[in-house]
Amino acid sequence: MVVLRDESEESLNQLFRALADGTRRDILARSLTETPSVSDLAARYDMSFAAVQKHVAVLERAGLVQKHPNGREQLVSTNRARLRRASELLDQFEVIWRQRMAQLDEVLLEEE
Repeated sequence: MVVLRDESEESLNQLFRALADGTRRDILARSLTETPSVSDLAARYDMSFAAVQKHVAVLERAGLVQKHPNGREQLVSTNRARLRRASELLDQFEVIWRQRMAQLDEVLLEEE
C-alpha cells in the first residue's frame, strides 16, 4: 500500500481508530490550544473520570497525545507530528480519489 511508508498496518489502524471517536477528537482539539489536565478534561464531559482516562489512553497509544506529570495531575498535550502524519495519509487518499474522479470524467466525456 502506498500510504504505509515505514509504519505498520496496526500503527495506522490505531491512529485512525483513535480519531474515529468524537470525544477523542474533541480532546485532541482541546489539547491543541491548551494543555489541560485529565481532571480538567473529565469535568468537561458527561462521563466518568475513568472513561475520560480511557479516551486519553487510546490517544496516547496512537501517539496523538502525551501525558506529562505536573504535581498530582497529568497534563495532556498534542503530538503535532503524529497529527500531521494522519493529515498526510488523508491527503494521499485524496490524491488517489481525485485521480479516479478525473478518469471517470474522461470515460463519461468519451461516451457523449
